[in-house]
Amino acid sequence: MEPQVAPKIAERPSTEFDVQELASGLDMPWSVAALPEGGALITEKPGRLRKLSPDGSLADVGPLPEDLYYVGSDNSQAGLFDIVLAGDHAGTGRVWLSYAYGTAEANGTALATARLEGMRLEDLRTVFRADAKDTNAHYGAKVVALGDGTVALSTGDGFVYRERAQEPGSTLGKIVRLKADGSAADNPSGTVVWSLGHRNVQGLAVDRETGELWEHEHGPRGGDELNIIAPRNNYGWPVVTTGVDYNGMRVSPFETADGFTPYVYQWTPSIAPSGLAIYRGDLFPQWRGDALVGALAGRSLRRVDLDDGVAVGEEILLSDLNARIRDVREAPDGSVWVLTNEEEGRLLRIAPKGTGSES
Repeated sequence: MEPQVAPKIAERPSTEFDVQELASGLDMPWSVAALPEGGALITEKPGRLRKLSPDGSLADVGPLPEDLYYVGSDNSQAGLFDIVLAGDHAGTGRVWLSYAYGTAEANGTALATARLEGMRLEDLRTVFRADAKDTNAHYGAKVVALGDGTVALSTGDGFVYRERAQEPGSTLGKIVRLKADGSAADNPSGTVVWSLGHRNVQGLAVDRETGELWEHEHGPRGGDELNIIAPRNNYGWPVVTTGVDYNGMRVSPFETADGFTPYVYQWTPSIAPSGLAIYRGDLFPQWRGDALVGALAGRSLRRVDLDDGVAVGEEILLSDLNARIRDVREAPDGSVWVLTNEEEGRLLRIAPKGTGSES
């Protein structure tokens, strides 16, 4: 499969859709998970979990992990991250939470599990902590519940520790696959590591029709990647990349090489991708099988048109909102939910023009 670099790009503003505000006044929201009874759970980076009721009201849910690490500064990426319903949530109420643990001197990506009972998290346990680092950057922290009862978690490379993404014994710059208790699943590596050679994965999603695991990750000033993940595969960072570093120099002279898995699609300059859904709903039938990608620096929602795993086109959606998109999800009714990354963040529902509000 040859990677695609520059398919034709089209734009569609928000006026071509029905855009409904489901929640507002969110403090740097990071992730949203729809609840089966209606409403949703929303994480806020400073360390708050909110429950959105079907009537639109918001309330706090807790407690949260005691070792949650957050620094209230513009240059810190630490905080509370993803919220995902476990595969057995309907029977157990179980959820997964990812967050930054530790202190300025030793912090990293952690995965916790709990049972949601009303407005409380019961039996809250941290089951996995990635290797500690002393930087407030590149946590990854996306979570996806896999169909076999295991869970996948992305970890960042720690920014200045990028070479560790290539070290099989390190949990920096990896996707790990875990059992519910946090131990290694039956991974071919024999460890928790599922794939390696990642920079900062902030998009992770399963195609519920094919079972494929997809991810996207940040490059520096360029070289954002969209990938299909397979066990033991090496995705190259920082040895093989189209990435442009912050000093304007190429990170590596190698864009491809034997032994490294090529990307499906890439963005240079960087759009800073965050949030990922492989759409399989009914409201947008022409989008089925495509990747929906939030863009922070790109201030838009991107649709990558996929044909059997090959990128054949791209649309830039909602750019007229001028909003940094942090998360994107396919909602239970087939609409698309997006979270805006702002101190007064919003949860928006996107549906085809004329379909009206959520029933």
